[in-house]
Amino acid sequence: MTSKRSYYWLCIALAVPAFIWLVPTLWMVSLSFQPNEVLARTTASTWLGMIPIPFTWDNYAKLFSFGDTPRWFLNSIVVAGGMTFAVLAVSTTAGYALARLQFRFKTAITIFILLGLMVPEQAIFIPLYTMFANFGWHNSYGALILPRVAVPIGVFLMMQFFKAAPKDIEDAARIDGVGPFQIFWFVMLPLARPAMMTLAILTFLYAWNDYLWPLVSASHKEMFTITLGLASLQSNFAQSEGLGRVMASGVIASLPVVVLFLIFPRYVVQAMTVGGSKG
Repeated sequence: MTSKRSYYWLCIALAVPAFIWLVPTLWMVSLSFQPNEVLARTTASTWLGMIPIPFTWDNYAKLFSFGDTPRWFLNSIVVAGGMTFAVLAVSTTAGYALARLQFRFKTAITIFILLGLMVPEQAIFIPLYTMFANFGWHNSYGALILPRVAVPIGVFLMMQFFKAAPKDIEDAARIDGVGPFQIFWFVMLPLARPAMMTLAILTFLYAWNDYLWPLVSASHKEMFTITLGLASLQSNFAQSEGLGRVMASGVIASLPVVVLFLIFPRYVVQAMTVGGSKG
């Protein structure tokens, strides 16, 4: 009984700071459902603004009827989805090769990849920008996706997983006459699904929330991602058509992240752990 009572008190103690942490998000959702003419006078009309009275869908209707927000949202979906697929393709193949195959300069390549974890991404912005400018690729999906495909943390994560995978399964497949590519595709990749899910969520969240590289590469408004587009609205509040419209944009921009957390909570926590250890 004592342990159960302690567990309940622990849940209450953790719920209070969790609710306090959620208050800004709940406030943003509430403001997005209130008319702009009401928000122009006050944002704390009812229960400090947490209950949207009067209630309206007008901010969301205008958000998708006018402006570039739908295009920015689509751009973020394409960029985040394309980057996630490309990172998985490169990291799984490179990680498997470094963990399981034998070839010349393998140790040197591994050290070179690990050294990439020590290089701040901002340090390579100028050469990256110059290279894509010479190719004429700026203001395109390719320029927003390709610079973040070869990520050392992804290769390292998959390499560590494949190193830890049991070799008996691979040896049994070789005895049955299965080739190296078939072993990788039909044996090792199914085993690597948990690591791949963690890497995919980490990559998607990073790509969705990325601001600095799109700010450098995308100068045309139609190529903005949702983070860059919302920042441009907030920097020019006079053109944002009211606080409710800005809050509605924030809610829409947060939806994919919330959906990911609701569907894959365990993998999201693992991805945040990997991302935190990287930082």
